[in-house]
Amino acid sequence: MSGIAAAAFTYAFAQSGCGSLRTRLMAAEVLLRPSGALWLEAEGALVVADLHLEKGSAYAARGQMLPPYDTRDTLRRLAAEVEALAPRVVILLGDTFHDRRSESRLAADDADRLRALACGRTLIWVIGNHDADGPKALPGERAEALSLGGLTFRHEPRAGLQPGEVAGHLHPAALVRASRGSVRRRCFVTDAERAILPAFGAYAGGLNVRDAAFAGLFARPPLAGALGAGRVHAVGWRSLAGD
Repeated sequence: MSGIAAAAFTYAFAQSGCGSLRTRLMAAEVLLRPSGALWLEAEGALVVADLHLEKGSAYAARGQMLPPYDTRDTLRRLAAEVEALAPRVVILLGDTFHDRRSESRLAADDADRLRALACGRTLIWVIGNHDADGPKALPGERAEALSLGGLTFRHEPRAGLQPGEVAGHLHPAALVRASRGSVRRRCFVTDAERAILPAFGAYAGGLNVRDAAFAGLFARPPLAGALGAGRVHAVGWRSLAGD
């Protein structure tokens, strides 16, 4: 990968009892959850990226019929994370809605689920390229970016090296080939200085981490935290294949 140093580097990953990977980003200890959420325990902050709510209804409006349950499934999984961790802060890291009209297409019970996220905690909507207007009738604070626990959270990763940045937008996915075939999974990707989160949305796709879009973002060959069934698997750069 262009822009990545070839020097050897030791990553400190530890598997937790809940199937997460515990690691460090700069000076902050974080948990990479099997759901695709990042947990910053010291700050009580739960971070998810790229929910793309109402993507199914957006496609249906263009004549491509998909089962209209993506928003319900995505919010159900997010609610399970909130229940398990009881965060003080929930950060929606941009592209929470698939388009600027998504909020108006929400079912009433899905809107209630989003309102419930703000009950007893701070809900922060980081603005993405799909939802630049932010929420109109839902609670929470809007932000272009924010700093917390020594980290900077924004939707789209900035070019070049950005130590301490946590972003989404690229929907990283890991492709691992083995003798019995290949496996493709959404993944975290990190070099212990910055991290890009997987898309949390049910209908959000994935971009191979060896794609040129990731070039120059990491100071050293990054590792992928591939999402498995109830577990995040640490996969080294040399084990990752291109499409």
